[in-house]
Amino acid sequence: MANRTLLQGWLAPIVFFSRNWISRIGVAVVTTATVFWLFLLPASMRGEPQHPYIGILAYLILPGVFFSGLSLIPLGMWLQRRRARTSGGPGLELPPLTLRSPELRQLLLFIAITTFVNVVIGSQLSYRAILYMDSVSFCGQTCHQVMAPEHTAYQGSPHSRVECVACHIGPGASWFVQSKLSGLYQVYAVAMNNYPRPIPTPVHNLRPARETCEACHWPQKFAEDRLEIIKKYADDESNTMTETVLLMRISGGKDHPGIHTSHLGPGVMITYNPSDESRQTIPRVEYRNAKTGAAVAYTASDVKPEALKNLVTRQMDCMDCHNRPTHTFQLPERAVDSAMANGDIPAALPFIKKTAVEVLRKTYATEEEAAGAIPAAIDKFYQGRPDVYGSRRADVDRAGKAVLAIFNRNVFPHMRVTWGTYPNNIGHMDFPGCFRCHDGSHSTADGKAIPNDCNTCHQTLAMDEPSPKILSELGLENAAGAK
Repeated sequence: MANRTLLQGWLAPIVFFSRNWISRIGVAVVTTATVFWLFLLPASMRGEPQHPYIGILAYLILPGVFFSGLSLIPLGMWLQRRRARTSGGPGLELPPLTLRSPELRQLLLFIAITTFVNVVIGSQLSYRAILYMDSVSFCGQTCHQVMAPEHTAYQGSPHSRVECVACHIGPGASWFVQSKLSGLYQVYAVAMNNYPRPIPTPVHNLRPARETCEACHWPQKFAEDRLEIIKKYADDESNTMTETVLLMRISGGKDHPGIHTSHLGPGVMITYNPSDESRQTIPRVEYRNAKTGAAVAYTASDVKPEALKNLVTRQMDCMDCHNRPTHTFQLPERAVDSAMANGDIPAALPFIKKTAVEVLRKTYATEEEAAGAIPAAIDKFYQGRPDVYGSRRADVDRAGKAVLAIFNRNVFPHMRVTWGTYPNNIGHMDFPGCFRCHDGSHSTADGKAIPNDCNTCHQTLAMDEPSPKILSELGLENAAGAK
């Protein structure tokens, strides 16, 4: 009797689930989601979808539809059972059911099969949804209006084959969960169109670089010095090219002192107190060395003690100098120099350096306006020089396209990203960078200053020379690698 009551109490809603419209809608929704999933299965098996919106449909919308349909089935059965109990009417009466009953065995078999199929489909959708949310296309293209600047810079970076999550999340469940929780507000902001323009940097809740960057880059192993060749073109008619050659003291390890050893060597810990959100102004720096016992604080000469109160303290890591290792934006002069050195802009076109920079420096309200105005401006300039325009029309067209490509790579009017919006802390030519601390004004109470000598970080082998002798001696007269 107890078994019969149990079977009737719990199996009746399952047997008669099709008698209520809520459960029927649930079955229809689950079936629809399953059919769509079957259609998208070939694309899923090929790996990451080529188009971001296919990924949204397959791995975000369909799982929601599928699980919503599943939830409607038991909801309808529960409501039907509740109504039957409340009204006291028929609806739950069943013939005696036993495990020997063919109908019951068929029902149990049906439940087992459908449950198995739903679990397989649901788990596959959930797994693929997680993978898709960690993909480059999701990070960079799904919210394409928001992340267009960063994704564009990423595509031409040294890390273009490293997935976004490898640096922004890293391994481990805790940071994965934290990133998804913080992403909820980002989704809300995008949906409500109330996100900031441009996106502010730096990211304050970024995972420590020693848990992400140093999985590939080990500072203590950067032992070799590195030759840096910087090509620069003048604003004159012939676009005179000069080269600067630097021997960078990258260093790593006790036998090769230099940049990394001084800042991130064993036992070394540097903390600093920025006074602005972008960390471009640093009034105080503290250096500690656990091995030598040294502990020294440096304060900028123009800072009063009361100004240091309530400033946050940050421990220096890779991201304080390499703040844009993947999402680097150039200024017009440097971008044009690089394009000319790489051959994208013909360096033989008279005044092309000066003209290109002037055209790039103009303000364009939209990307579409720039797409029409920039090539036209280059073309118009050379139309005023018929001797050049007539004989080098193809080079003029190529230059116009290359200058437009520079704009599209660095300026995004819809996100209010323009030249210099995102400073790059490597070096000190375009932005304060190293000079935020190594400016000669940060000193201790007894007058000892943070080193400001150029040879601290690099040795200058040539400075803006037309044909540096050192390159000839090294057999690098035609050296590439312009910056």
